[in-house]
Formats: sequence, C-alpha cells, structure tokens
Amino acid sequence: MLCPVSPHPLVIAHRGASAARPPGNTLDAFRTARALGADWVELDVRRTADGALAVHHDAELADGRRIVDVPADSLPPAVPLLSDALEACEGMGVNVEIKNAPVDPDWDETRWIADETVRQLAGRDPESLLVTCFELGTVGRVHELAPGLPTGFLSFHLDDPAPVVRAAAGGGHRTLNPWDPFVTPALVALASDAGLDLHVWTVNDPVRMAELVELGVAGIISDHPDVLREVVGRGAEG
Repeated sequence: MLCPVSPHPLVIAHRGASAARPPGNTLDAFRTARALGADWVELDVRRTADGALAVHHDAELADGRRIVDVPADSLPPAVPLLSDALEACEGMGVNVEIKNAPVDPDWDETRWIADETVRQLAGRDPESLLVTCFELGTVGRVHELAPGLPTGFLSFHLDDPAPVVRAAAGGGHRTLNPWDPFVTPALVALASDAGLDLHVWTVNDPVRMAELVELGVAGIISDHPDVLREVVGRGAEG
C-alpha cells in the first residue's frame, strides 16, 4: 500500500483534512480525510510527560504549555493519542512524522520517541505505514529497530539534493519527503535512480499538483485531499 498500484501518486492528507477541519491532527480531520478521498493521512507525534505519543504539530499547546511537560490525561480533548488516531485512520495508510529535532524544545538526543513509535506500530501492516522525521538519527533508529517498517527522510532546503538522496538511500529508507519548492525533474530522476519514492509536501495549488502528477512522484501531501483527488483522477484519465 506504500506505493500506488497505478502510476498515479498517493493522495496524502496533511494532518488529515486540515483545510476542512483546521488545524488538523484531530480525529475529525482524519475521518474527514477519508470522506474526501484520501489514500493516506500524514500526522505528527510528540512525547508527553508520561511517555505517551500525542498527535500534535507544534511543541506547545494553544495555551502555551509544552507537550513534553503535560501528562496524557491532561491533554486538551482535541489532541488525540497515536493509538486513537490510528483507529480513526482505519482503511487509509498513515505517515507518522516523529517530531524530534535539536531546535525543538522537546528535543531528546536519546531518541526514545523512535522506540515508542515502533512499539506502538508493532503488529500493524507495515505497507500501510510510513515513519518519517527531519532528524536523520531518529528515523535511522526506527529503521534499526524495525527494518521491515518503511521509513522516510524529511527534507527542507535541497539546494544540493545529491547528499540528501544519498543519506536517505544509504540509510535504508523507502522515501524522501521533500518540500515542494525544491522538487524538480532532476530531483525526481535522482531519487528514482537511488530507489527512493518521493512524497512531496505540502501542495495546495491544483496547477502544481498536476505538474507533480506529470513528473511521476509517488505521493503528494496536501491540506486539500479532495482537490488533489480530483487532479489525480484527471491524470488517470489522460
């Protein structure tokens, strides 16, 4: 399920249907993503004070509390745990992005969050899962613990993509997840030659969606899965 069964890209809902249910990363956003035609959902996890995995993009809650300082039973009702999010995403693939970077206030150099993510995903169909992170050591730890669990390296600036492609492929990862402005035909070819699928984030312009479909990327991450589904459908008819 990680790769599309057709030459057309996976429709991946960014934080669920985050445009329809802002700010996303809620159970409602995930269920809505399915209704809007998403193949996959992308979501974010951070560790709580008592070792749970909260689904939330930012390190701080809306009230300013750091998630790493908050026990799971004190999270706001709208912030789900990973186990509940996975249930809400039943029938779709799930890209679990681990939030752990040296610039984050909850940075953990032991990368314990990788261990806990692997533990919570154990027993699930690995082909309906992808674990990604911007921090290569964290996603590398996931691959070390569970080589059969697909992993991907998230990237931001790709002025020189070759070292990033080498790092992703050399680390045994399945995908490279680049920021859309750096996705070019050259990057697509470089990744393909390295055996990597490209899952591009975050694409909300239908014209650009169509360009990426034409380029042959494996997945597109969007706040608007319904719009992306329509564009991908048109590509399938072409």
